[in-house]
Amino acid sequence: MACKQEAPPPPPDTREADVKAVQDTQAAWDKDIATKDLDKVVSYFADDGSELMPNMPIATGRDNIKALLRPFQADPNFSLACQPTHTVASKGGDMVYMVGTYSMTMSAPKGKQTITDKGKYLTVWQKQADGSWKVVADMISSDLPPAGTKK
Repeated sequence: MACKQEAPPPPPDTREADVKAVQDTQAAWDKDIATKDLDKVVSYFADDGSELMPNMPIATGRDNIKALLRPFQADPNFSLACQPTHTVASKGGDMVYMVGTYSMTMSAPKGKQTITDKGKYLTVWQKQADGSWKVVADMISSDLPPAGTKK
């Protein structure tokens, strides 16, 4: 006669807490971006995280992300404001994605004028072994028309 084994209980649903933790971490990241401390900014990425910027190759790994972001952070006119529109956590408790809009100001490539770019972003966060959340993929997409075209 076989013994009936009970199924293990489902894991707790931590989605609400995960979303809150990532929103708090995103807010801290935004503040650190404003300080222009590149080491702090890059510390939010997982070791193998990727940054996907328009018209640039994918930068994977903190050193490559740092090299990609260095000119932005060195620009005295650089600023970035992000506004999340929605954040979704996985049932498994290990991934969260955030979608939102951004406004970025920077120096124009030629001259001393500033330009402002507005668009949307997608950031994917992964829970680390220590319980912290790190960015595994971050991407922005401008709402401005491509160079040489009219809106």
